Amino acid sequence: MAPETEVSVRPPGVRSGAAVRFEQVSIWFDDFQAVREVSLEVAPGELLCLLGPSGCGKSTLLSTLAGFLPTTSGSVTVDGRPVTAPGPELGMVFQSSEALFDWLPVRSNVTFGPRMRGVGRAERAAIADEYLGLVGLRHCADKMPDQLSGGMRQRVQIARVLANQPRVLLMDEPFGALDAQTRSVMQREMDRIRAATGCTVLFVTHDIGEAIVLADHIAVMTAGPAARIKSSYRVELPRPRDETSAEFVALQRALRRDIGDEVQAALRAQGLDPGEPDPGEPNPGEPGPS
Repeated sequence: MAPETEVSVRPPGVRSGAAVRFEQVSIWFDDFQAVREVSLEVAPGELLCLLGPSGCGKSTLLSTLAGFLPTTSGSVTVDGRPVTAPGPELGMVFQSSEALFDWLPVRSNVTFGPRMRGVGRAERAAIADEYLGLVGLRHCADKMPDQLSGGMRQRVQIARVLANQPRVLLMDEPFGALDAQTRSVMQREMDRIRAATGCTVLFVTHDIGEAIVLADHIAVMTAGPAARIKSSYRVELPRPRDETSAEFVALQRALRRDIGDEVQAALRAQGLDPGEPDPGEPNPGEPGPS
């Protein structure tokens, strides 16, 4: 599954990544508080991973940044401008490849957004060629989605989002449904895609190893309800990341401890006694290294 072409320059017309800021964001659904006073800053071109127990509000924050959900209080801004609705500067890649239009060939899936904006046929063909080349699927342009593997469908979904030239790429566990080998390939591809596009990326994952492999910055959330930011880590390990290095293992251990504490607190709140985990082992409810 090696890329079809190596891309060393940013595709024509792609803008640089934007700065993202959550300031004291709280989100309520009727009488349920999903997140409480979350503040985060993401620099242009940075990849931030949101990590935490299931149900802690990671996807809720991503949906708020995408403009799908309003904040109850606080603000979300992109380059200082409030996010009030979905827009072309923000592109969402979902976990499921079901997000593709299964009645359209790959090329038409990728160029759907530009076609809706009135981009001409010749320019759309160039866009499809550019972004399918970027994800290594130019040879699949005329195939239907059901003729592709899960990993290839996720590549098409990424190409479709990038064809709209977003400045911020939102990824909600995009590799979660893939097998381990394909997931590892897609993680490595993310470095290349980021370098080619310059996008700022917010990436939701449950996988601690995946977060360390990908991120410049990792924010760990507490267990919900009323989830907040528990801890924050800068990841300054050289790329590609060596998962056997002492620095990688030490950060993995710290993240497991942080999330394990939250999983235990959530279980105790339900009247259960989870006991004390071995600090060298994965905590309840959390995957091991990818």
